[in-house]
Amino acid sequence: MQNFDTDQNNLTGAFSVAQKWRNLILLAVAELLAMTLWFSTSAVIPQLTEEWSLTTAKQSWMTMSVQIGFVVGTLISALLNLADRFSNRYLFALCALLGACFNGIIPLADLNSDTAIVFRFLTGVVLAGVYPPGMKLMATWCKKDRGMGIGLLVGALTLGSAVPHLLNALPIFGDNGMPPWRTILLTTSLLSIAAALLIGLFVKPGPFLSQSAPFNWRYAHQGLSYKPTRLANFGYLGHMWELYAMWAWAPLFLIDSYQESHLSLPAARLAGFGVVAIGALGSICAGVLADKMGRTTITITSLVISGACALTIGCFYHHPAILTAICLIWGFAVVADSAQFSASITELADSRYVGTALTMQTCLGFLLTLFTIHLIPLLRDIIGWQWVFTVLALGPAFGIYNMFALRRLPEAKLLASGNK
Repeated sequence: MQNFDTDQNNLTGAFSVAQKWRNLILLAVAELLAMTLWFSTSAVIPQLTEEWSLTTAKQSWMTMSVQIGFVVGTLISALLNLADRFSNRYLFALCALLGACFNGIIPLADLNSDTAIVFRFLTGVVLAGVYPPGMKLMATWCKKDRGMGIGLLVGALTLGSAVPHLLNALPIFGDNGMPPWRTILLTTSLLSIAAALLIGLFVKPGPFLSQSAPFNWRYAHQGLSYKPTRLANFGYLGHMWELYAMWAWAPLFLIDSYQESHLSLPAARLAGFGVVAIGALGSICAGVLADKMGRTTITITSLVISGACALTIGCFYHHPAILTAICLIWGFAVVADSAQFSASITELADSRYVGTALTMQTCLGFLLTLFTIHLIPLLRDIIGWQWVFTVLALGPAFGIYNMFALRRLPEAKLLASGNK
């Protein structure tokens, strides 16, 4: 069994194995708690639609506003090199706290749908200070096992993103028989406050990678001008074309399928939670395997599986049990490769500006998700639920092409200690 770089000789200075794993676990828990903000409104779209009479367009905007905010936040962060110039843990803590405030004001101030979209945008802006800095913090503790470390973080992010769907499936009923959406939003805000306290008080940076760098806005575009990082980023873009559209709409796809077959609505919500949450296991497993078998090997395999699911899932719309099983496979594979694209960037980019490179990568990826998140409901209204997800298979195809190209470069030997 692989050592995963837990031998104390692989750490520098006075850091011990126990300190390493304490910080990795606490960081993962903080990421999980903070990222519950992301889908807090997406999970309760049925309740919001009933209360605010949301159109199809506004249903999309409840999710897209966060994505747009995140893109704006990551672009600003990348241009200013925030993740490389300032303490990542304090940046993470501040942004998690602000996100909790922006998210919590929606139920506390009893906002209307238009104002809620604005505050969801602001929530997305500050989450740009949670995810990329969290990845850099994780990378400071890992070297030979970096795929596993960032996989653990992305797994925590995935589970956190699924938590609102779990809360929406719990038997806490309002007068209308559906879980009260205000309670769910307030709960996720409280979880994010806990994340801020956890990261700010208890998590420390590790011995790997540079801890600070001078301001240099030009490093914001290095990820596209340098061929190895460009190919890794293109692979990531293919992955992101599929990921968030699947996360946003597959749970609602399951709800419609279950209702059409007269099955339990709470069961459908629980299935939606499972489809997103199982990706946490996929991220960790892929991270462990990628450190041993290679980054490109695992990303290509994951993209093949997820693309196949996107192509075939519509055939089982009228068979909820089979549909759920395929959705679980899709949920496992669709995010399994995510951390490995980020780990590749930490290994290929200038070590002084890894935070900037990661931030720019996520900026580009989430910018792309705006299109596919909006595309799915539009196609649903035109051709129906059964065939809308086939368009997502274009992303994995593009990602596979670029990861094969990266694999052929001599710089690929830098990946996963030579396991390309």
